[in-house]
Amino acid sequence: MPLSYPLVDVNDVPIVNTGLAGELRIPISGKDGSTTSAFHLTLQPGEEIRPHRNDDCEEISVYLSGHGESIIEGQSFKVREGHCMRVPMGVTHQFQNTSEEPVQMVGFYIGADTLAARGFETVDTVGVATLNGEYVIHWNDVKPENMDRNEGWHINDFRLPFGTHNGSTTTLFRAQFFPGAVHKKHAHINCEEIYYLISGHGLAGAGDDRVEVTAGQFHYIPSGVEHWLHNLSETEPIHVIGVYIGSGSVADTGYEYRGDVTSEDIAARTA
Repeated sequence: MPLSYPLVDVNDVPIVNTGLAGELRIPISGKDGSTTSAFHLTLQPGEEIRPHRNDDCEEISVYLSGHGESIIEGQSFKVREGHCMRVPMGVTHQFQNTSEEPVQMVGFYIGADTLAARGFETVDTVGVATLNGEYVIHWNDVKPENMDRNEGWHINDFRLPFGTHNGSTTTLFRAQFFPGAVHKKHAHINCEEIYYLISGHGLAGAGDDRVEVTAGQFHYIPSGVEHWLHNLSETEPIHVIGVYIGSGSVADTGYEYRGDVTSEDIAARTA
C-alpha cells in the first residue's frame, strides 16, 4: 500500500546535474506537495562549490560528516559535523571540502519548491560582510529546550539552532530519541515539516501511514497532518534534523497535542 505522505530514501534519488561540484539530490520538493525543496549534498575531498547566491529563498543546511570552510559574505567559518548554517536570500556564499573524506550535508531551500525557484546565480567573488546575527552554529552549542512531556514531548534532547530567537523565520530543530522514546501524536496547524533521519530505527506515523524509518530518509509532513515518531531500537538512539517551514518557533507552528501512540499503532504497518 503506497504511503499518503512521502518518505524518501536519499539513495533512491538520482543525482541532479547542476554543472557545479558535488553530488546533489533533491528528495522532497514541489512534486511531493512541499513548498520547500530538501537537498542532500556530497562533496569529495578538495571539491568546492563556487560563490553563488539564492535571490528568492533562504537556505538552511546541516553538516553531517567531514569538515571544510564556508564563506558567507567574506566571513570564513571552519565547519564540521554538527554545524548548522543559515544563508538569507540574496547573500553570496561558497564552500570547500578541506578534509580527506567526503563531506555530506542536508539542507532546505525555504519556500523554493524547485531548484529553479531558488533564484540561483553564480558570482565571481563572495561579497564584503554586511550581515549581523548567528549564521553558523554548532548544535552542541545550543541549549536543549525544556519541552512539556504532558504535551507529548517524550524526547530526550531537543534543540533549536535557528528560529526567531536568532533571526530566522523558519525553525531548524535537532532531536534525539533514546531507546523507547516517542514524540506522541501531534500536528502543526500553521506549517509544513520536513525531517531527516541521521541515524537510528523507528516507527513513524503520518495520518493513517505507519512505516518503519531508518537513517538516510526524508519525511514530509503537510500542515495539519497528525504525526508521531517512536524509537524501535532497544540500544540505539534516533537522531533527527528538520525544519518547521515558515514558523520561527514551536509556538508559531500551531502545535496541537493529539494523544498517546498506542500498542495498536506500534504493531501496525501500512508500507
